[in-house]
Amino acid sequence: MAQKPNPSRAILMITIVIAVILIAVIWPLSFVGKGGGSRNAVSDEADARIQPVAKIELAKAAPAKSDGKPRDGATVYNTVCMACHASGAAGAPKAGDKAAWAPRIASGNAALIKSVINGKNAMPPKGGAADLTDAEIKAAVEHLVGLSK
Repeated sequence: MAQKPNPSRAILMITIVIAVILIAVIWPLSFVGKGGGSRNAVSDEADARIQPVAKIELAKAAPAKSDGKPRDGATVYNTVCMACHASGAAGAPKAGDKAAWAPRIASGNAALIKSVINGKNAMPPKGGAADLTDAEIKAAVEHLVGLSK
């Protein structure tokens, strides 16, 4: 004859399984913040392992010290524009790249100066150097166009 399942035994087994699961979940949490084996340390290690290999950060070049006189085009280019136009960062056309500059040069210096003053695409207004005068921008544009002809 087959035995009937004992409901009290099933309840006892379920209670034991739940107790083991709760202990497995709660026990590690009791160490958090006590200096030993905290989950934050493990999380910090995991975060460090999945960080990118390199980060690119565009930093504004230090402005040339002004003696009150307007800076020439080469000085403005070397201190402000070169950060992007020498390497082509953020989609900037490289200085000296005749193919990239040909359509821009064809639009005229006035249009280029307007683009620099107002900003265009990733380039902020005045190339990020708010202290530039219109004369300095004009000189820098002429210098950069001269490098690209």
